[in-house]
Amino acid sequence: MNAIHLKGGFSPRIAGAPERRLRLLETPRHVGMVPEQIPFIKPRLLVDVGDAVAIGTPLFEDKRNPRIRFLSPGGGRVTRIVFGPRRIIRQIIIALDDDERSDAFDVPKLDRLDTLPRGALVEILLTGGMWPFLRALPFMDLADPDTVPPVIIVRLGDDEPFGPDPVVYLKDRQNRFATGLDLLGKLCDRLVIHITGDKSIRSALPDPTMARHFTGRYPAGNPSVQLFRTKTGPEQNRSWYIDGQDVILLGEYLRTGRYPVQRIVSMGGSLAPAADHVRTRAGVPLRQLCGGDPAGKPAARYIVGGLFTGFGSSPDSFMGFYQNALNLIDDGDREEPFGFIRPGYGKPSYATAFLSSFRRRPFPMDCGQHGEERACINCGTCAKICPVDILPQFTMKCLAADEVEEALAHGLLDCAECGLCTYACPSKIQLREVFRTAKAQYYKEIA
Repeated sequence: MNAIHLKGGFSPRIAGAPERRLRLLETPRHVGMVPEQIPFIKPRLLVDVGDAVAIGTPLFEDKRNPRIRFLSPGGGRVTRIVFGPRRIIRQIIIALDDDERSDAFDVPKLDRLDTLPRGALVEILLTGGMWPFLRALPFMDLADPDTVPPVIIVRLGDDEPFGPDPVVYLKDRQNRFATGLDLLGKLCDRLVIHITGDKSIRSALPDPTMARHFTGRYPAGNPSVQLFRTKTGPEQNRSWYIDGQDVILLGEYLRTGRYPVQRIVSMGGSLAPAADHVRTRAGVPLRQLCGGDPAGKPAARYIVGGLFTGFGSSPDSFMGFYQNALNLIDDGDREEPFGFIRPGYGKPSYATAFLSSFRRRPFPMDCGQHGEERACINCGTCAKICPVDILPQFTMKCLAADEVEEALAHGLLDCAECGLCTYACPSKIQLREVFRTAKAQYYKEIA
């Protein structure tokens, strides 16, 4: 197995990392889909309030390609559809029946996979709602069913605080994982597995020689960073990637002919009632996942996904389609008396200006910026911490001057959107949001 050590990056010591124990959550009464958290799609509703649905019933399709559909994570009745500004679909809520019905899909027997052409395999995934798990770099949009990628990256492990541990979600599911890998290998020119963290999980692989082990600081587990460090030519910039747990879902779909709804979700953060892993289902309500609102103060911020790249949410929302982590941390929206003269022993920071640089225990992270946004001072902190060697400060100024071509020359499309530049910036500039928005706008223009 190849070993690659990533230089750069930064791994802050944050309290509340989930342990490897696994607990079972009771079946919820409602589940939901959150289409607004799926990048780039233009959803067209296929159901209405009051409609009866089964597990696997199409809820909405992507107007850009109606063949790509998102299926119901539960069997019951659509009770509410929540719209935002400009009729953005925010939530589709389903009240579950006691005896949920599940639609069956026509899938081939496993020993026939080798005899089917690639187009037939693509249609099987499209029909069963499994295609959206495949995403394309560098924009992280849904993969195009009509193209063949040069590489598909399978991610086993994500070092962003605090994602699910592959040691937990692979246990007793290696056969499904192997089936999913077998299918993916027939969709691309080359399949690689990128392991971040505990390399002992390579024992779960059917062929350990196809794996690379990434070490180093965050974001060593980011697929954009991994591709940047391993690509051999510009043609690989359009590679696809998929999370390891989603590969298991592909294998389960092929083995059962049913849309899989089981998920293993990690709970983390300094305010999490229990920092562990939870066996639950897709679209679980956040309030039930964390056992209700955390008791006492301070107020908790609900972050669905990783701490640096996830979405701020509310306890009344649901787990997103791509997110398998829920982090609860201090909202941090309050004044700090005499903060300007405190030595900062309890403040996590990239800079060594605080006494916290001598602390080795994890910090209870909060969402406070601890200062207001100021002009860029060209300190170079963002460039030093960037894992893909772009110059964020100059890229940001190019975008501010509407010099998009120059920003692209600086490496805008290589940006992994990891959020480290925002975290480390002493001027509190939201660099990740600037780059993410610019990439999305550029993608819409060239599309």
